[in-house]
Amino acid sequence: MAVITGGAGEGRFGDLIAQWLLEEVRRSQLFRTDHVDLRELELPWVRPSDPAVPPEATAALLARLRQADAFLVLTPEYNHGYPAPLKYAIDLGYAEWHAKPVAFVSYGGMSGGLRAVEQLRQVFVELHAVTVRDGVSFHRVEEQFDADGAVRDVEAVGAAAQAMLAQLEWWADALRRARQLRPYRASRSLHQRKPDAPQPDRKRQPDTV
Repeated sequence: MAVITGGAGEGRFGDLIAQWLLEEVRRSQLFRTDHVDLRELELPWVRPSDPAVPPEATAALLARLRQADAFLVLTPEYNHGYPAPLKYAIDLGYAEWHAKPVAFVSYGGMSGGLRAVEQLRQVFVELHAVTVRDGVSFHRVEEQFDADGAVRDVEAVGAAAQAMLAQLEWWADALRRARQLRPYRASRSLHQRKPDAPQPDRKRQPDTV
């Protein structure tokens, strides 16, 4: 499973949550984990003109996504949305996401990052991924950790994390078996059509009543 830390700012609160989250994953004993920290990847912020020949950092990220059978996305919420580096990283892939499950851990103010998560669900549907129902959200996140960086309500938050991970593991196993039995075929979107594909007639059609 790839655990993707989506916030890329300096001094981010997400480091504390990522540390807690990785420990919860280890405690579950359900996954081998690859921590994909977007701040450390040094991705180029311009999409390559030829996707078939991606820059080295992009190719390395795509290889890690391809290896994963499940994804756990940790995201903050900024201005009712998720951070730009996370969207850019998601958009670099396509087949890497197909028929794989995605779970979310979010943090923020009053909303706990849930508005960011709801937007991400729409994005992953377009990428033929399956988002699991349960997640973990930290509302008023600075109040949820003590001075030593430990989660205050260990029992409740830990139980929510373990429930989410159990769902994620179920979907990861089911979808892995399904992909092995029959490869997943995604419909080709408009922006992925081959250059020589027939183009629609752009002549103005007569008005109809």
